[in-house]
Amino acid sequence: MFGGYMDAIGGGGWGPIVSSTLIASGRHPRYTIGSVNLAEFFISLASSITFVTVIGLGYWQVIAGLILGGMVAAPIAARLSSKLPVKTMMILVGMVVIIVSLRQIVMAAIKYL
Repeated sequence: MFGGYMDAIGGGGWGPIVSSTLIASGRHPRYTIGSVNLAEFFISLASSITFVTVIGLGYWQVIAGLILGGMVAAPIAARLSSKLPVKTMMILVGMVVIIVSLRQIVMAAIKYL
């Protein structure tokens, strides 16, 4: 619930919060990544409907870019997760979470300093 809330209000957080929590609790990484991505679709859909209702479609170019990017990335991610060894995949996921988190922390620090 916390991951969904953070994703909806901040534009991110679902993947890093939920994936790391599920993997740390002992879930298999492939199952975790697949189920988190499936659930994220529904959270993104609900958030998108809310934002379109509130602000309209004034930023349709950004929306189209996100949709096209997701359509390209999803099959690649599915193929990679089926081919990569579990340990390698966990290291890569951890690196992505750290990089994204550091980027957000630095951006927030710059904004408030």
